[in-house]
Order: sequence, then structure tokens, then C-alpha cells
Amino acid sequence: MKFGIIGAGMIGHFHAKAISAMTGGSLHSVFDLRQEAADKLATEYGAKAYSDMAGFLADPELEIVTVGTPSGAHLEPTLAALNAGKHAIVEKPLEITLPRIDQLVEAAKANGKTLAPVLNRRFHPGMDAFKKAANEGRFGTLSSASAYVKWYRDQAYYDSAGWRGTWALDGGGSLMNQSIHTVDALLYLAGPVESVQANTVCLAHERIEVEDHCVALLEFKNGARGVIEASTCTWSKDGHPARVQLAGTEGSVFLADEAFEIWDFMNEKPEDAEIQNSLMKGQEAGLGANDPTAINSYQHQRNFEEVVQAIAEGREPSTNASEARKSVELISAIYESAKNDGKKIFL
Repeated sequence: MKFGIIGAGMIGHFHAKAISAMTGGSLHSVFDLRQEAADKLATEYGAKAYSDMAGFLADPELEIVTVGTPSGAHLEPTLAALNAGKHAIVEKPLEITLPRIDQLVEAAKANGKTLAPVLNRRFHPGMDAFKKAANEGRFGTLSSASAYVKWYRDQAYYDSAGWRGTWALDGGGSLMNQSIHTVDALLYLAGPVESVQANTVCLAHERIEVEDHCVALLEFKNGARGVIEASTCTWSKDGHPARVQLAGTEGSVFLADEAFEIWDFMNEKPEDAEIQNSLMKGQEAGLGANDPTAINSYQHQRNFEEVVQAIAEGREPSTNASEARKSVELISAIYESAKNDGKKIFL
């Protein structure tokens, strides 16, 4: 399929890299309001450049767009793409409120097009193994399910663009922006949440409206309890990995980015030895922990390939809008609890 990119900033460059490596897709065009930015990215990858959205979307060869605008500015370009008869893959979060997500879902349905979020941290061998263990019930009675994103962003990061750290365009701080993929992973593995109680604070940054640290207590529908801790003010030399930890009466697994710190089950299986040999954690730096550009493009590549394959097969991709909605629903409930002095919020 022929791809077009909306937004030629850092995310646009990352999308271009993933598209150029994928099977089943090629980069056809780039749109950015800044013609020079569109030209730069398009020239690098041999694509067409546009600074006029109507012209970009009118191209009959364009089949699917990726949207890499600021989080709270996903709605309009995605609606325009869907209404122009293009499929759309949208960076995280799909949008920053549930009504906006629902509006996009309705537009995709009305136009008969696929709408998919970028949920790239689902696409690596560690997550495949973790999900398989969860689906097989290897944890017994799940008692604990938690996520920890203890990252660092300096003041210059927030000062680098006017939309950063704003409710209108960032949708939130360390939780909505930096931690949403890990929140998605937690829900993907442990299932839906029943209720939350939360506290947020801005401890270490100036001139931002949102939190740089959040702690939330979770009660899952399956009875497990857990914690989400999300921060952009926890410095370390190499950066802490994003962690998802599940434990129950028959097993414990702690995932750190793409590798395991713990893989331990009461009832062992033959594949456990291979996982212990090939997927255990070394001393790698956290992916994106201190540097937002330091993430692996192959996860985006696999994500894009899954969407293209789903379109070809006439099915919903595994990373569909309903999946993206779950993390935004939970994060919205956490923010509601925090704004109401830690009141328990039921989902």
C-alpha cells in the first residue's frame, strides 16, 4: 500500500523509517504545513511533498496515512483523511478524550475505512511470550498487576514546543504522553480495570499545566490489585526501562522494555528455557527513558505491517480503535480521581 505521512517532525521521520523497512507498504507522500519540512522528509525518502492538505488527500494513489501531529491535534487531520477515503494509522494516544475517539470511530465506519492506533510496544518477542503466558492462565489467580515508567525529561524538552505540557494538545503529562504505551501493555496483559484512586503532581518542571509524576492504585475486574507510577522527573544515567509486572499464585513475570527481569512459573513448560536463554534483561538503557528518539523502529514496522495485512484480509487489526480507547479511558479516570483528591473512580 502507498503511505502518506501527516506531520514531518520527529515522529514523521520515525514513521518514514518504519515504512521504508516494512513489507507491504512504501512511502508515497508527506504533508506538513511547513513546506520546507515536508520537502526535507520527502526528499530523504523519495516521496512527494505537500503543504496543502486538500492536495495531499486528493492524490488518488495515496491509500493510507499515518498521523504524527501533537496528541490533541489528531482529530482534524484524521477525520479529513477518513472522509477522503484513506485508511488512517494514528500515533498514541488515538485522541486525548473519549468523545473524540468515538467521533473518529464513527467516521471510519461511515467511510468503510480502517482506523488504527500506533500500539508499537505490543510488537516484540517479549510481549508475545508474556501475552501467551497470560492467555494460558499460567499465573494462577492473578494477584498483582503493575506498571512503572520512571523516565526523565528536562525543562528544555517542555520548552521546545508550545504544545508540550498543555492539556489542550498534550492531553496530560507523564501519564498520557510518556506512559500510555505501558498502560496499554498492562491492560493488554491483565485485563480491564474496575476502579482507580490516584494522585498527580508537578514536582520538577516549570511553565507546564500537567503532571510530571503520577501514582495510581488499581483494582482489576479479575480481582487483582496494582499500581501505575508515571514520571518524567526520575533521572538516571542510562534511563530506567518501562516496566510491566504480573504476579499470581502460580507465577511471576517482570518485563522491562523488551526483556524480562523475572520469568518464573510454578509449572514450567519447555519454552521457558528458551525464554530464559534469549529474552532476559541485560544492562541495556531504557528505550526512550531519557531520550524520546531512542526507541526501536521495528516495533512500528510490525505495527504498520499488521494493519496492512488486516486491510488485505478484510478484518479489524489487532491494534484497533477499541483497543486504543481502553488506555485513554483508564487515564481519564486516573486524572478524574486526582482532580478529586484521590476519590475512587469506577470505570
